[in-house]
Amino acid sequence: MAKDLFSSLDLNLLRTFLIVYQEKNTRKAAERLFVSQPAVSQALQKLRHHFSDDLFVKVHGGLQATAFSEQLANEITPHLDGLKTAINSSNTFDPKEIDYSIKIALSPVVLSCLSGALYKIIKQQAPNCELELTSWTTSSAEDIQKEKIFLGVAYQLSDVSKEIHIQKLIDIDGQLFVRKDHPIRKSIATPQDLAGYEIASLISPGWNDNFSQASRILETHSIPHRVGFRSEMVLALIDVLLNSDMYMPHSTLFPIHNYPNLRAIDVDIASELKTVGVYSHIHIKNRNNPLHMWLCDVVQQALNEHINK
Repeated sequence: MAKDLFSSLDLNLLRTFLIVYQEKNTRKAAERLFVSQPAVSQALQKLRHHFSDDLFVKVHGGLQATAFSEQLANEITPHLDGLKTAINSSNTFDPKEIDYSIKIALSPVVLSCLSGALYKIIKQQAPNCELELTSWTTSSAEDIQKEKIFLGVAYQLSDVSKEIHIQKLIDIDGQLFVRKDHPIRKSIATPQDLAGYEIASLISPGWNDNFSQASRILETHSIPHRVGFRSEMVLALIDVLLNSDMYMPHSTLFPIHNYPNLRAIDVDIASELKTVGVYSHIHIKNRNNPLHMWLCDVVQQALNEHINK
C-alpha cells in the first residue's frame, strides 16, 4: 500500500514551497513570507525528507525545481488557490474592515495625475487601509502573478500572460501640452502644425517602451518630426517643456490646472488615433474577489471625477 504523504504533512510547508517555487530564491521567499531565510531553508529540508526528493537544486542565479517539484507545484496550486478564495470570501466584504496594505501599480500617465484623488477616495471608504502606490514597470505583470502587487492600472499591454485578467476602466483622449508662450498659438492644431517641433515622449513601460505613439501618427501623415526627449517621469518632461519648444503628448488626465505655465492643445485627428483605453490588471484568480471589484469601482470613480473636473 502506498504511503499516505498527506495525513502527516504540515500544510503550512506547502505555502512556503510554492513561494520558493515562484521566486527560485530562499531570501526573496523569506521576505514575502515575513520569516527568516533559515526558517525557509528548514521548511524545505522537512519537505525534502517528507517527499524523498531534492525539490530544488542550486544553479547560477538561484534555484531550479526538480521534475517532481514542477509536478507538485502544478497540481497543488489550484487547490490552495481555491482554499484561499473560499476562506477569504466566507465573510461579507466591508472596506472599513481593511486593516492591511494594498499595493497598486499605476502607469506613469495615471500615477502622476490620480494619486491624490485615489488616496482620498480609498481612505474615505477604508480608513485603516495602508495604501501603497507604485509606478507600473516592465515587471509589474509578473509581480501581479506572484501576488506582490494586487492591482495594476495601465494601458492595455500587447503581450500579457493568461494568468492576468484585464478589464477596461475608461477611455481617455490624447492632448498635447506645451509651455504657455509656445509658438503654436492654436487651441486645436492639425498634425501639419507640429512639423519641426520635437516630441517629449512619456514612456509607459510595457506599452511604448521602444516607440512614440505621436511619432507613429505623424509618420502616417508623412510629417517630418523627431523625438527629442523620453522619460517615465512626468516632472522631467514638464521641466523640458518649460525650457524648450517641445510638446508632450499626454491625455485629458493631465492636471493642467496645476501647471499655470503650461497649456493644452487638442489635435484634429481621427478619434480612433487619439483615444486609448485604461485597464485594470489583476491575477485571474482574483477577478471575482470583492476587494478587486471594490478597487476597480474606486479607480473608475477617481478617473471619471478627475476628467470631469
